[in-house]
Amino acid sequence: MDLVSTPESSAPRRRARVVVVGAGPAGLTVANILRAASVDCVVLETESREFIEQRPRAGFIEEWAVRALQQRGLADRLLEGAQTQGECEFRWAGERHRFAYGELSGHRHFVYPQPLLVTDLVRAYADRAGGDIRFGVRDVELHGIDTDRPSVSYTDPRTGERIRIDCDAIAGCDGARGVTRTYLGYLGTERATVARHDYGIGWLALLAEAPPSSDCVVFGLHPRGFAAHMARSPQVTRYYLECPPGDDPENWSHERVWAELHARLTVAGAPPLTEGRLIEKRVLDMHNYVVEPMSHGRLYLAGDAAHLAAPIAAKGMNLALHDALLLGDALVAYCGEGEGEGAVEGEGDDSALTGYSEACLPRVWQYQEFSQWLSELLHGPSSGDPFKAGTAAARLRRILGSPAAAAAFAELYIGKGADN
Repeated sequence: MDLVSTPESSAPRRRARVVVVGAGPAGLTVANILRAASVDCVVLETESREFIEQRPRAGFIEEWAVRALQQRGLADRLLEGAQTQGECEFRWAGERHRFAYGELSGHRHFVYPQPLLVTDLVRAYADRAGGDIRFGVRDVELHGIDTDRPSVSYTDPRTGERIRIDCDAIAGCDGARGVTRTYLGYLGTERATVARHDYGIGWLALLAEAPPSSDCVVFGLHPRGFAAHMARSPQVTRYYLECPPGDDPENWSHERVWAELHARLTVAGAPPLTEGRLIEKRVLDMHNYVVEPMSHGRLYLAGDAAHLAAPIAAKGMNLALHDALLLGDALVAYCGEGEGEGAVEGEGDDSALTGYSEACLPRVWQYQEFSQWLSELLHGPSSGDPFKAGTAAARLRRILGSPAAAAAFAELYIGKGADN
């Protein structure tokens, strides 16, 4: 794909103040903020609406993010239907250790699968507010990012026609493999750097048609490998099993999966696991990256397009929402409230846009550091390295035995004060 080609001069053209590329939590949050301020925008998504509303993804939302969505009228169904959790449990050396991070931090997690949040945000933007969202687009290309008149072109899936949208800014919210992140990679290291960390481990991600076997997140630290239990709904549970990176999910039969889960999560006094049909099996190679800066010219990245946080600490969707809230407000300030006499193109306040990357990165790096720290704790017992196993045990004993260490861990786990 030629990411910086000149748009076809004969392509039908329209204008919007902002083009949002990607209809995940970040892109839809940005779009809803713009729509609420009457800023004209178009959302482009390569997948269908049905696909994005059913795609299995993360389910833990930190309380600060829920309250921010609530303030914008985007959390009604979430607050009605989400469970909340303020405890987690470590299972280690044959014992279970409850950790009440909610009491220590004053904040909780909301359990609300990403597909439900995406459904809510699509309804708010497209169905209720009449926002322009185009599903199934193909061959998205960016143009003129270094100019004051950027544009985005794409192929209409129904007609096969090339369409060009001229705009003032582009919000790149299309994920780790999307065109907007690829564009920054095309620019080279003198314009943007990508800092990456590979953990050298894999996680077998599983969804089971089985009621949760615990009322909280369970971390199993075991010499055979890490395991985790996370409720997704009253009928569905998310499990993770540490495995070799690049492993084939087909190596994990139903019987093998449940045997390993029982081995790694069973401790004295814990309720037995409820087994069920496995409806998802995929291997995730654990790695993180950060694109810095998160903007170039008139392109502003948010969510996984800008940074990836492995699911070790359940930070990815929360970071995406943090980016989107800052970017949405910055774009509104730049474009001006509304499309009437008071909204003069190019004469808005661009200070928040100029400082967008700098405002996002402290939380991004705080979450990355915590994910790396937690990974060393969770995977130490299975590392095969006595030193790593010993330091992991020391960390866990400190969290469980020191009030100061427990309070610090609780705040990091729930994302409190992460911008400092």
